[in-house]
This record gives sequence, structure tokens and C-alpha cells, in this order.
Amino acid sequence: MTVTYVIDGAEVTGLERFWQVIGEAVNGPGGYFGRNLDAFADCLSGGMGTPDDGDFVIEWRDHASSARALGHEETARHVRRLLGRAHPTNRPALQRNLDEALAGHGPTLFDQLVEIIEERTAPGTLRLR
Repeated sequence: MTVTYVIDGAEVTGLERFWQVIGEAVNGPGGYFGRNLDAFADCLSGGMGTPDDGDFVIEWRDHASSARALGHEETARHVRRLLGRAHPTNRPALQRNLDEALAGHGPTLFDQLVEIIEERTAPGTLRLR
């Protein structure tokens, strides 16, 4: 039986709120389903609340609202935080990512989250509504 997890895109006002919304969608109130992109990818691989057989759907309702909230401005804010803790060898690449986001170019956090879901789950798992 396919399990459906619903993300209410109108509730996603930024990346921190996305972590809360997806955590609660999968694991109930106060639930965890990643707090950074790598952890989110790991959670999608199983064992963190989704069925072991991988038979689930993520229905992202009002995804356009989330796309705006997780757009270039939020992406730049996120990359700035990463820059502050990054290893010196990673800083040039992060600075390029920041410059792109500030210019309104390149992938947004929304794009990255969609890509992670599509890479880590079966085709058709993500349903953007």
C-alpha cells in the first residue's frame, strides 16, 4: 500500500520551516526528516519513517509558494551560513554559488530539494501540485 506524505507548500516560508514541514509530514508532530541537504538525502534512502519497500509518494501541494520561499534570496542566505563554517578549500566554490544566487541565477534551494527527491526515490515519487 502506497503511503502519501503531503507537504503544504504555503507553510514553507524558508529552509528551516521546510525541515519542520517535511519532518511532520513523514514522522508526525515534531518529527525529523533531515535538517540539511545531506541528511535529507540520507532520510529519503530509508529507515527514517518511510516504508522499507520505498512505496511512498511525496505530494507537494502549492509547490509554487515553496519555490518562491526557497528561491534565490533564501538560497543566498543559506550559502552565506555555509561559507562561515566551510573548509577553506570549499570557500571559492561556495562564493561562486553565493554570487550566482545574489544575481538571481543558478539552482535554488527548491531546485536542489526537488533534485534530491528525484535522485533518491523511485520515478513518480514526487508529485508537484
